[in-house]
Amino acid sequence: MSRASLEKNPNDVARMFDAVGKNYDLTNTVLSFGQDRMWRKRTRRRLDLAPGDKVLDLAAGTAVSTVELSESGAWCVACDFSPGMLAAGKDRDVPKVCGDGMNLPFPDDTFDAVTISFGLRNIVDPAVGLREMARVTKPGGRLTVCEFSTPVVPVFRTVYMEYLMRALPAVAKAVSSNAEAYVYLAESIREWPDQEALASLINRSGWEGCGWQNLTFGITALHSATKPATKPATKPATKPATKPATTE
Repeated sequence: MSRASLEKNPNDVARMFDAVGKNYDLTNTVLSFGQDRMWRKRTRRRLDLAPGDKVLDLAAGTAVSTVELSESGAWCVACDFSPGMLAAGKDRDVPKVCGDGMNLPFPDDTFDAVTISFGLRNIVDPAVGLREMARVTKPGGRLTVCEFSTPVVPVFRTVYMEYLMRALPAVAKAVSSNAEAYVYLAESIREWPDQEALASLINRSGWEGCGWQNLTFGITALHSATKPATKPATKPATKPATKPATTE
């Protein structure tokens, strides 16, 4: 895959992630200057997990994020559509499931919370993915999306965008098992909606009350929402008026 597009071929994206699994965690730490560890911790805190909660970690990759979530005492399952990524995390002691974000292999109302970190961009139709996440979440359950976003300081934004397209591929070439994939990733970040637009999308896709918290000057943002506790009330059908019965 040579150019990023929001109309992605899922097989191409899966093969790309299969190819980067070997050095994925190291590459992310280098490219983010170590910020990835802090972002994972902040995601766990934002979800406000409790022991006994059932949590879905979607687009979990090598499951490093799932292990972090498990520090809360919650039961957490890693789900990713790339078998190669899950295989790269085979030594991490958490449940792992290979699954498509647009057709999750879980029953309705299974999880107390669901999260996806740096993976919503890679779902062919993010709105469908968000609705699937809502489907498998219990009413009143929580969502946190950790995703690259738009830096809020104008000068820093310019520097960051130049880093994405110039320095990131060069650094990735030195440490990644598939440097070309990071050109796609850089372009997908540039094309991604800003904080307000993503919050609006989440609120239109089975969730409510979405707000966000910027991390690292807005390079990353945590978007959080809840699944409505009850389904919207439907207006009962109006029966046609009938004449009262009479006796002759």
